[in-house]
Amino acid sequence: MITDGCFMLEIMRTVTSGEKNNGYAPDDPIFSIHRLEYIAPYIKRDMLLLENQLPLLVLYQLVAIANDGKEDNVNELIGKFCFPHEKKEFKGLDSCLHVMDVFRQGLLMGPKEVEDVRKEQDPRPQGHSEEAEPIIRSANEFSEAGIKFEKSKTRSLKDISFGGVLKLPLFMVDDTTESMFLNVMTFERLHINAGNEVTSYVAFMDKIINNEEDVALLHTEGIIQNNFGSDKAVADLFNSLCTDVTLPFNKNLDDVQQKISKHCKTRWNIWRANLNHNYFKSPWTILSLIAAFFLFALTIIQTVYTLLSYY
Repeated sequence: MITDGCFMLEIMRTVTSGEKNNGYAPDDPIFSIHRLEYIAPYIKRDMLLLENQLPLLVLYQLVAIANDGKEDNVNELIGKFCFPHEKKEFKGLDSCLHVMDVFRQGLLMGPKEVEDVRKEQDPRPQGHSEEAEPIIRSANEFSEAGIKFEKSKTRSLKDISFGGVLKLPLFMVDDTTESMFLNVMTFERLHINAGNEVTSYVAFMDKIINNEEDVALLHTEGIIQNNFGSDKAVADLFNSLCTDVTLPFNKNLDDVQQKISKHCKTRWNIWRANLNHNYFKSPWTILSLIAAFFLFALTIIQTVYTLLSYY
């Protein structure tokens, strides 16, 4: 544990220092700047495996020993390492169990937002709400019903809202996404007080992503950054994450789903969705519809002239 803890602290220190010369030889197989550019993402992935977690108390004690009794903010160091391009404030976090716990709270944190994300569980049964279960359609079906998509103001996975426009946080999908989500979701399942926000986010995305067309729409709206592969690969990824997973109850997302379901059930939006699906799906159907209206207009004009000539 001491060896692993020292290695983790040194990796995070060298990666986040931003120094061109970190004190290691240019040909060092691990800590050279050139080498760290390639292996740091994979070290981060391994650090987030549930079976690789060290008690954060070990890192606290190692830092205190290295600083002659002065405790440095380990949470902030982990935050800078895991979220290098985001301005998140980790100084106010406490009572974290390990690196994954800090990382999970970072996923749910907006810029300069410090809060305890461990909420009390809702007393209602998981997966059920007081109202009837809403029908969640895919992103393209939302679009056909007149629902627009926008990026949320933050990248917090909790920042999902609906008020005629469905706002979702920007999320980047890459080779480490599957491993990260599976481990964080397992952590939420195993620890009663951890919360279920990440699992709820993945379940919601699984519902609105059915195929590559849904991914392409969300990518066009700037909600999903695809560094993983094809749009189909991203769709398959989200569809596989919730296999055999009991979907948790989340009050915020349940409210969003109820509002979306109510919006889609209004008569005008049903007609609009049917028109978009049946007549505006391709240029040929649009041309056919225009031609039909044109012929109908000509028929009316001909009928009017016939009546006028008769009278």
